[in-house]
Amino acid sequence: MAKSKKSNLKVELHPRNKFKEAYDYKALIKSCPELAAFVKLNEKQQETIDYFNPKAVKTLNKALLKHTYGITHWDIPTNYLCPPIPGRSDYIHYVADILAESNNGTIPLGNQIKVLDLGTGANVIYPIIGHREYNWSFVGSEIDNIAINSAKSIISSNKNLKDRIEIRKQTNAKDYYETIVHKNEYFDLSICNPPFYTSLEEAHGLSKRKVEQLKKESSTETVMNFGGQKNELWCEGGEARFIERMILQSKKWEKQIFWFSTLVAKENHLKRPYELLQKLEATQVKTITMNQGNKISRILAWTFFNQEEATKWAKEKWSNKLK
Repeated sequence: MAKSKKSNLKVELHPRNKFKEAYDYKALIKSCPELAAFVKLNEKQQETIDYFNPKAVKTLNKALLKHTYGITHWDIPTNYLCPPIPGRSDYIHYVADILAESNNGTIPLGNQIKVLDLGTGANVIYPIIGHREYNWSFVGSEIDNIAINSAKSIISSNKNLKDRIEIRKQTNAKDYYETIVHKNEYFDLSICNPPFYTSLEEAHGLSKRKVEQLKKESSTETVMNFGGQKNELWCEGGEARFIERMILQSKKWEKQIFWFSTLVAKENHLKRPYELLQKLEATQVKTITMNQGNKISRILAWTFFNQEEATKWAKEKWSNKLK
């Protein structure tokens, strides 16, 4: 197994991230007039919203998606995860860079690039960003029926998403690829934002302490009220066990998925994945550290392809098909 590469800490969002600059609230309100009701001036007389208000956060997301990507309909059920779009965008851009490394430094574009989003959620945010940024096609897996219906509604309500994002139901929460990846089906990439907590009690306790701590600080600009349901926020064994199962299961699909990846919230959750990937003979393992405001996260990516196989994959599937 190639030695894991750790990038330097990113103190800013990815260079291609369209949300790396301060929000232009006037432009956002022009695209989404309902946002105006939530915009106010902070102590520095700068326009902002109350990031502890779930309705304000959801409306901001609507405005960002409409203004930036032309998404005219985006909504999620009450108490379902409302994602921070800049951070989600960073994940997509960094994995695009990983694919580019196998394509002479050029990001492969177009709907022939197929991405699997494990646990796409009610918000279907990764497929939206990935399709609108790079014109990739997506398959999103999901176990929750309400989330599935929400994701399908978003897709069907936006002409620029139709026929580019497919939602498939996973019937077993402990299976990640089985029944989702079909026979003779190939993906260039899989992505995942795994549940972090081990229980509802842990999720509520840590969230409460975080909010109390952040409210004492002078600025709450990066604070988000995300919401979230069981399958989005917690699972048996939490993030660590979820990622272990993902890695163990990925071996079976080593020739059908070029690059596997997942977010890893806690640095001490990386040791066991490194050990497993070495045991399973992954050929490359990459770790990218992302620093987004007061939140630090990591992307763990791995492949079982050797150099010859990777070159062949890119040549046969990507060459002469770039956008």
